[in-house]
Amino acid sequence: MLPPVTSPAMQTTGPNLRDAPLREAAQKLEAQFLSEMLKHAGLGEAKGAFTGGPGEAQFASFLREAQAHELVRAGGIGLAEQLFEALKERMDDHG
Repeated sequence: MLPPVTSPAMQTTGPNLRDAPLREAAQKLEAQFLSEMLKHAGLGEAKGAFTGGPGEAQFASFLREAQAHELVRAGGIGLAEQLFEALKERMDDHG
């Protein structure tokens, strides 16, 4: 689970409390997206004759996921906010 974001636009207190699960889902989606982007950028890939094998590749994925979650916690690239607003609008229209 992501720690709460501290920016005023993404607060999960007061009237925005009911939106917290939706916001968390949007943040998770952004983190997954960023993790994939980091993977395709080559972050965490070991190169050379003395690599750690499959175990190293698995731990590199944990590192990428942690870095992606930190990127989102620090404000991300704005994808979570866009997803949240779109999902909230859709829920408001149907609920």
